[in-house]
Amino acid sequence: MRSKIFITGTALAALASLAPPTRAAESITLRNGFELQCHHHAEVDGRVRLYLTAGKDNYIEFAPTDIAAVQQVPDPPPQTQSPDAIPQDESPKAPSEAASLSSSATSSQPTHSDSSLSPADLHQMLVTAGNEHNLDVDLLASLVKAESGGNTRAVSRTGARGLMQLMPGTAAALGVQDSFEPHQNVRGGTAYLDGLLTRYHDQLALALAAYNAGPAAVDKYHGIPPYRETQAYVARVIHEFNRRVLARQTPSLQTPFLQAQAHQTVASESAPQSGTGR
Repeated sequence: MRSKIFITGTALAALASLAPPTRAAESITLRNGFELQCHHHAEVDGRVRLYLTAGKDNYIEFAPTDIAAVQQVPDPPPQTQSPDAIPQDESPKAPSEAASLSSSATSSQPTHSDSSLSPADLHQMLVTAGNEHNLDVDLLASLVKAESGGNTRAVSRTGARGLMQLMPGTAAALGVQDSFEPHQNVRGGTAYLDGLLTRYHDQLALALAAYNAGPAAVDKYHGIPPYRETQAYVARVIHEFNRRVLARQTPSLQTPFLQAQAHQTVASESAPQSGTGR
């Protein structure tokens, strides 16, 4: 069960590739009501793969029962423009910017903070998103901490945005219209992580590596890519997740012991004392 994912120890894995989709051709509605856009989909080994590009490397995977509807996206009307004009979303980019999915908090450059989002508001967003995808809220909180430090306006050096550091192309494929809007960003990032966990059979380290470096890199190396930043990222998220899980488990584990100690203390103090006494 996803809510029980828990890994101890140090994991290894940081930035590589997930190219933005060329153009969405299908709109996918999940059972939880969330909508995603993809280039095309296919059923492989009993699972539904949503391909974000025309190729077969960049995809997220869901169980067939998670898919509620599939609709074709109509072609956009032709636009008249100068032959020399370059569309804004097709302007030349540095290879790392075009390839990178997300970035760790250490590479995020916050533009300004959003004081309207309190820790309680963020927690509730993560709870809602976690319930929709059966993901542990502490896992999502650990990812947000590593990605943006909770800054809704965080922007990485490669252009990843918001709480869960979504690249523009990835955000568009996930149906996120404004990556700086916390609810949209959290829902999109959670849906993406859910798809990666399904793709990698709930192997958290691989899903996190793919979230950071792109699934193509994970598939290329048949595991966590040998990128120092990715290895540090995966280890950091898992360490924080472990810390949070242990913190919430410790009180419940200690309570019976403390109660027993208290009971023994009361009993010993109230029992008759042998000897002469004072």
